[in-house]
Amino acid sequence: MNNLDLARWQFGITTVYHFIFVPLTIGLSFLVAGMQTAWVRTGNERYRRMTKFWGKLFLINFAMGVATGIVQEFQFGMNWSDYSTFVGDIFGAPLAIEGLLAFFLESTFLGLWIFGWDRLPKRLHLATIWIAAIGTVLSAYFILAANSWMQHPVGYQVDPATHRAELTDFGALLTNSTAVGAFAHTITACFLTAGMFVVGISAWQLKRKRSPEVFRPSMRLALVTALIASLGVIVTGDLQARLMTEQQPMKMAAAEALYDTVAPASFSLFTIGSLDGSQEKFSIRVPRILSFMATGSFDGEVEGINDVQTAEQQKYGPGDYRPNIPTTYWTFRFMIGFGFLSALLSAVGLWLFRRGRTPAGRWFYPAAVASIALPFLANSVGWIFTEMGRQPWSVFGVLKTADSVSPTVSAGTVLTSLIVFTVLYGVLAVVDGVLMVRYAKAGPPEPEAPPDETGSEPRPAAFAY
Repeated sequence: MNNLDLARWQFGITTVYHFIFVPLTIGLSFLVAGMQTAWVRTGNERYRRMTKFWGKLFLINFAMGVATGIVQEFQFGMNWSDYSTFVGDIFGAPLAIEGLLAFFLESTFLGLWIFGWDRLPKRLHLATIWIAAIGTVLSAYFILAANSWMQHPVGYQVDPATHRAELTDFGALLTNSTAVGAFAHTITACFLTAGMFVVGISAWQLKRKRSPEVFRPSMRLALVTALIASLGVIVTGDLQARLMTEQQPMKMAAAEALYDTVAPASFSLFTIGSLDGSQEKFSIRVPRILSFMATGSFDGEVEGINDVQTAEQQKYGPGDYRPNIPTTYWTFRFMIGFGFLSALLSAVGLWLFRRGRTPAGRWFYPAAVASIALPFLANSVGWIFTEMGRQPWSVFGVLKTADSVSPTVSAGTVLTSLIVFTVLYGVLAVVDGVLMVRYAKAGPPEPEAPPDETGSEPRPAAFAY
């Protein structure tokens, strides 16, 4: 492998690993804020215990997300210097706001929330977790706005003297249709991830009949959240597919392994192509569904890979503008498949838990625990699809990936850092897994004793975990 291949592997590993933590942090922050709101409004002790139990797992995940994000930025600066030089003026604004505003809100108010238990007034303390949760969403939007500019560059001009992209319309960058679509799809996926996470751990505890007064309401809240989020993921995913067809027709054609332009177009359930991805050998297809996904009409025309390749050669010059077809095709299917499985399990779970019932069958609990992995897998392959489907461009239609890599960093240097990051991430994964399992097994805190009216009891520790 050369330095370009190694740099791409490093980017893929660091980004996918970091993105494991982000959706859970965003979704779980709002669920915890909702639980605490229920406690403040009702005074019911079980909501306080729910808040503390799920809040503890949220904090572990948040800390891991911050640690892995730092490494990700480091590899950007080292391996992609030409890319950084070209897009620095564009990326600087949204990423600076993300750091100064969104991450400031997250970290500052999360700190107040952690150390504010029993020190801040209840409603003020509640406000801190809501502000932290809002900060996670703002952070996601600014990062997605930066990434969406790579998918669909707007509001810029290229200085021919410096060969750098310069921002001309910050409003266009923030209101980029790709950013809006990606944000809606990502946030609904975040709630699905958090919902299935709570479903799985609650199922594990309920199977062992531990603290049902805490885990039954947790289960119902998570199942409702997961089902609504699943529907949101489907709707926003459909809207994104149409946007992708309009802005990046090659990515849509590659996602379907559709080689020739057809109308109406069928949806591929299973396709086997040649090893180089240049042609289809065998396929099982559902008539007209792809036309509807891509255009909103069952008779719509969808461009094929060969026709888009010809068009892009005419527009951008000689070259191969096809991404890796097998990778793009299968990651698209796995993303959809894992998402639908999550929706199915949440719907079945709601039916089984209806009107205070408890599932008697043995299959639901292990299935619910295993389903924790589904949204994480969907998020990861979805991100791989998004980035791989744009190739060979790092900024679509403007800058190729091969022109983005650092020219002075040797393959040996990239390989060394790749091994170090991979080992570091492996260690972090073990630490994260051990902490999550340990605290998930420990269960919620015991109910609080009634306050001592004499005031002689010592004040509880501020850091209540």
